[in-house]
Amino acid sequence: MPIRVLDELPAVNFLRNENVFVMTTSRARTQEIRPLKVLILNLMPKKIETENQFLRLLSNSPLQIDIQLLRIDSHESKNTPAAHLNTFYCDFDDIQNENYDGLVVTGAPLGLVDFRDVIFWPQIDRVLQWAKEHVTSTLFVCWAVQAALNILYDIPKMTRKDKLAGVYQHQTLMPHALLTRGFDETFLAPHSRYADFPTDIIRQHTDLDILAESEQTGAYLFASADKRLAFVTGHPEYDALTLAGEYHRDVVAGLNPIIPVNYFPQDNPELTPKASWRSHGHLLFANWLNYYVYQITPFDLKKMNPTLE
Repeated sequence: MPIRVLDELPAVNFLRNENVFVMTTSRARTQEIRPLKVLILNLMPKKIETENQFLRLLSNSPLQIDIQLLRIDSHESKNTPAAHLNTFYCDFDDIQNENYDGLVVTGAPLGLVDFRDVIFWPQIDRVLQWAKEHVTSTLFVCWAVQAALNILYDIPKMTRKDKLAGVYQHQTLMPHALLTRGFDETFLAPHSRYADFPTDIIRQHTDLDILAESEQTGAYLFASADKRLAFVTGHPEYDALTLAGEYHRDVVAGLNPIIPVNYFPQDNPELTPKASWRSHGHLLFANWLNYYVYQITPFDLKKMNPTLE
């Protein structure tokens, strides 16, 4: 079954060109089925690109999924047309009394910004506190992991001296866990961050299970025993050329970036890279949707929070 989105969302044609089954709202109304309700809090600057990436992964499931896009505030975006945001995104006030089966919180280019200087930090805290009562399972990605660890576990911001950029090999630590079901013993996934996630800090200061890690990247995938929280410190949603775009952007800006590890053929930025992590990303999101969302969410979402009845 497909993801369900508004008919006019640019991702509809983008994903259909990749032979991804996308059901528009008008067609979905003809089906008698209770779709999963998944909220995406998109914190990335290039929102349309990020929508395409996450919707691609969420579509790889037999479940019908009703997607709602959420923006953190009403500040004018430099990278996304205001008309797009006003048409396809909602504000928190619009959905604060709703319940959702799943919530995805994306990364953000805030690795070197102190939490206190993040202009929408109070809103992030508000959404995470709200999700405790209104969302069955939340998946945090990259910078959102760092934010959630601070808000939910009081872990201070940890920053690497040099940016971690490239495609790294990871080890599956708990192959029989539901979130890692079907994972290879080792797998590739891209990273692009300054945030640091040492495995010993996660083990000592949280009750989370580390499911996959890497010597170079630290903890990659970890989750709560009750399946309400899942954390991914990399970017399994990235397109093949996303890291290349970031690298060439930083070169033009005079930042003298390192060449992403294990990414460009022959480490030559003039050559076109290929995605080596796509199957992992699809399996990870399919497992989250099935075992962390669908298998534990109530059929009647009002039962999640009876006060909303």
